[in-house]
Amino acid sequence: MKASNIGKVLGAFGLLLLLSSPFTLFVTSGSLVAAGVKAGLGLVLLGAYVATNYKQFGQFASRKSSFFFATTVLTALVVLAGLVAVNYIAHQKNQTWDLTKGKLYTLAPQTTSTLAALPDKVRALGFIPPSHPNYGLLDELFQRYHAQAPEKFEYAFKDPRRSPDLAAKYQLKEGQATVVLVRGEGANESHTTLNMLSEQELTNALIKLAAVGTQKVYFVTGHGEWPLVKEQAPPTDPGASLSELTRQLRQEGYTPEALNLAGKTEVPRDASVLIIAGARTPYAKPEVEALQKYLATGGRLLYFADAGLEDGLDALLAEYGVQVDDGIAADAQFNSGNPYVVLSAFYSEHDIVKPLKARGLNIEFPTPRSLSALRFGLVPGVKVDPLVLTSQYGWVETKPEENAMPSDGEKTGQLTLAVAATRVTSDAQDKRFDVARLVVVGDSELLLDPNWGHEPNRNLVMNALGWASNQIQRITIRPPDREVSTLELDEASMDGIRFVSTDLLPLSLLGMGLAIWLSRRNK
Repeated sequence: MKASNIGKVLGAFGLLLLLSSPFTLFVTSGSLVAAGVKAGLGLVLLGAYVATNYKQFGQFASRKSSFFFATTVLTALVVLAGLVAVNYIAHQKNQTWDLTKGKLYTLAPQTTSTLAALPDKVRALGFIPPSHPNYGLLDELFQRYHAQAPEKFEYAFKDPRRSPDLAAKYQLKEGQATVVLVRGEGANESHTTLNMLSEQELTNALIKLAAVGTQKVYFVTGHGEWPLVKEQAPPTDPGASLSELTRQLRQEGYTPEALNLAGKTEVPRDASVLIIAGARTPYAKPEVEALQKYLATGGRLLYFADAGLEDGLDALLAEYGVQVDDGIAADAQFNSGNPYVVLSAFYSEHDIVKPLKARGLNIEFPTPRSLSALRFGLVPGVKVDPLVLTSQYGWVETKPEENAMPSDGEKTGQLTLAVAATRVTSDAQDKRFDVARLVVVGDSELLLDPNWGHEPNRNLVMNALGWASNQIQRITIRPPDREVSTLELDEASMDGIRFVSTDLLPLSLLGMGLAIWLSRRNK
């Protein structure tokens, strides 16, 4: 190749480097050194072009191609100016999109609704040094909360060593990463602390801070129901407890407590909700009467059945239009590999399940029992609505040990697995609430610790609890257990990546194209 042609290629690269140096300085890297190096190298390459093509300058103005060259240069300048303008606008607007699989950078619906419902401003104080490995994640989390509700949520980071008065006020332990949420000021100030730095913990702390009073949730015991703590689980099945459920209740501002109805004539007056989960022995007649009286005066009850168990509450449920079928509900197509472990995304339009239906979430029921709606024998004012159903391929297996296929005489079709019932009790004597609320679920195993991590199940249960306690704002989708897999990059690394991807690489491709064009033109 002739020296003049090589000079033209070098000159083209030099022109690109020189013209793009302001782009490097003001848009991509912001580095004066990088912009200066590009401009200097561009001048050198343009000098090489001049040195190898100086004889043609006299003829340049008379050539027809000079017009096209000038047009090309002008077009390149316009395109470059357009790119600069687009990048500047994008930088000013700072629009982002969350493309991660687990939506790591998108606040859950429960978080957004909690922020919107805050009665007054909350200040988050992060007592965590910048050197802490979770500082960046917490800062991003605070920014998302503030961006969602700038008038309701403010934040700041504090060094406990430089703020000993705050450390003493909030009883902080030295060296411990802690977040303190503060509501109100002076004598009206209230606060809560949390050490688990995640969206779940932060949102639950906001709920507790904004709560007015406490919601007492009683778990009925004395009939072999699932224990509330791990220590009471049988040695053969250490996961058979409700410890994760009770932990979630405390996080969301409820107060869980065990209740044995033996010797009692009524449910305590401070009960917001009763939960019966997996009773294995029948309730005594006085206990059933206490439950009937509780519902008749506007009580709230969540009842979870279990396969093969009889607890003597059939008559109580029948008064509210619900019958728990014998056998095990199965689904030939919508299951997790075992027809008795039913997967369902079939919901009604009830408020409890609307958020799950909107997200297309699959509830998993291990060995559930189906439910039937009764039309006769109901107490006045009862209304029953289905919540979750099987697919059309469901059936009730009465002999699960013998086969896993529908047999003659067995109930088939779309089965009901969870229902909600209400009863108007505004005229009841010594009423608790104007409406009694009952939720019946055909499976209690979804409450156990090993199954509590299944987010659709968890949302179904907590939504049912929110509906039963008439707290509509708690019917939502909670922050999921996200598996965070992020790559931490410092500012210098980010600058390097930005420079290569938005500056060096595009210019290299443009320069190569221009060089190929010049080479072919000069043949």
